[in-house]
Amino acid sequence: MSFNKQSIEKYCYILILAIIIVNALIHGDNLFAIISAICGISYTFFAGKGKPFCYIFGIIGSGFYGLISWQSAIWGNLLLYVLYYIPMQIIGFFKWNKNLKEDKSSILKINIELKELFIILTLSVMGIMLVNMLLVQYGDSHPILDSITTVLSISAMYLTVRRAIEQWMFWIAVNSLSLIMWINLAVSGAKVWSTVIMWAVYLFLGIYFYFEWKKELKS
Repeated sequence: MSFNKQSIEKYCYILILAIIIVNALIHGDNLFAIISAICGISYTFFAGKGKPFCYIFGIIGSGFYGLISWQSAIWGNLLLYVLYYIPMQIIGFFKWNKNLKEDKSSILKINIELKELFIILTLSVMGIMLVNMLLVQYGDSHPILDSITTVLSISAMYLTVRRAIEQWMFWIAVNSLSLIMWINLAVSGAKVWSTVIMWAVYLFLGIYFYFEWKKELKS
């Protein structure tokens, strides 16, 4: 049997979902965490492949992730997913469908200008400071990590809808910090190991698709 890159990606995707389900059964994970993890990884995988239907998984996963954020008192993530991610994913679905390649196989990818990237970074730093103060006031369980991941996710989602490769740099930062935050929750006794695996996979996929998009833009 011969394997090409697409078949390897497909088998890896199936393997990751299988690991999440088996892990969830072993640890008795929260059902919302399991559904969120499956939808979230499916969204990231198909977004990396440039498929507009990825947003269907994204919308469903965001709803369930919002529920487990509420259960874990991570208010920044709750507001982020319910009030921002879901509306932006609806917008992204239509925008991506309007910017497909000629063969309709995937979206056209872009680089943003350095000036725009600098503006986004500046606004992100200011947003992190503001959100951190608000989360401390409302008793967030992880105010610093939550504020950074919340604000950087807003910037990353904007760049995702724009079809910009720079989104992956923001997602790598978000996924790294989110992984730390959810490991802390899991070690503290919360049954969210499926979510921990989800963020670990997000981090891997973010790095992988950054280089995949980079190769495509160069060619």
